Amino acid sequence: MNRKIKIIGGKWKGRNIPITQYAKIRPTTNRMRETLFNWLNPIISNTICLDCFAGSGALGLEALSRGASKVTFLDNNRICITALKITARSFSAHNSEIIHTNCLFWLKRSIMTYNIIFIDPPFQDNIISKTIFLLEKYNLCKKESWIYIETSKKKNIFNINIIPNHWFLYHKKNTRNVTYYLFLRKQQKYS
Repeated sequence: MNRKIKIIGGKWKGRNIPITQYAKIRPTTNRMRETLFNWLNPIISNTICLDCFAGSGALGLEALSRGASKVTFLDNNRICITALKITARSFSAHNSEIIHTNCLFWLKRSIMTYNIIFIDPPFQDNIISKTIFLLEKYNLCKKESWIYIETSKKKNIFNINIIPNHWFLYHKKNTRNVTYYLFLRKQQKYS
């Protein structure tokens, strides 16, 4: 392991998250996480979170540091999962569930519901729309939930019609290469 990022706030503020050079991941930057968790600060306490493409685990670990009750981490990269388990153990993050799996496969079988969901897949993959579809199809979101999506700045998720009508854009921000969104999902009302 040769790179490190830091927890921005909460009980583990300043603790390092090691990033293995062999995993080929793109962790959410400190600045982006700080912005995201400033947005989530009023509601993060006691939430149940899902980190769909966990990588380093930075998003989920930040959520736990700031008071989330539980985070489920998913990733299909064994190197990432092994490193994340070591990091979680060193943080005494007992309220984390770390699963080596294909996220899309796992979503089809889950029975949990989540308050906050982090969707930050590899940029070269086109799996955001499939993830959103499965979250909705299998009712994995609580009646009112928050969904964070991180994508390449080149891809406008509104141009490809993947956002359900009952997901409301709460915040959006751009960096040089990345666009990140926070949506508030409200329960659909049927007449």
